[in-house]
Amino acid sequence: MLVTDPVADMLARIRNAMLAKHEHVSIPGSRIKRRIAEILEAEGFVSTAVWVEPSKGTPQGRIDIKLKWDGREPVIDGLKRISKPGRRVYAGHDKLPEIRSGLGIAIVSTSRGVMTNKDAKRASLGGEVLCAVW
Repeated sequence: MLVTDPVADMLARIRNAMLAKHEHVSIPGSRIKRRIAEILEAEGFVSTAVWVEPSKGTPQGRIDIKLKWDGREPVIDGLKRISKPGRRVYAGHDKLPEIRSGLGIAIVSTSRGVMTNKDAKRASLGGEVLCAVW
């Protein structure tokens, strides 16, 4: 299946799994999606994010994510793709967005890799604002 925006596909799969009240979601792997999943795990939005190596005959690995629940509600209230293939959104270190008054995070692709908006501000780095999670 051809996907023109892999990050939006990842966010949609996570959102759909939460709406369907699934505990796990499996996503086709790539380096950028792997790093986003690691950030979601480190920030406490998902329980685990495990990289599964490609098996014989498959071209890519996958990421198995275990969603985090607070009782009957998911920990993630919202996911939003900010920079899209048709309209890229870039921000300098002083203009990085603050999500939900600091309760959420923006994930930014910088020259030193993919990181949260807080880490990018601390390192005085700007870049492409990929998505927001709250």
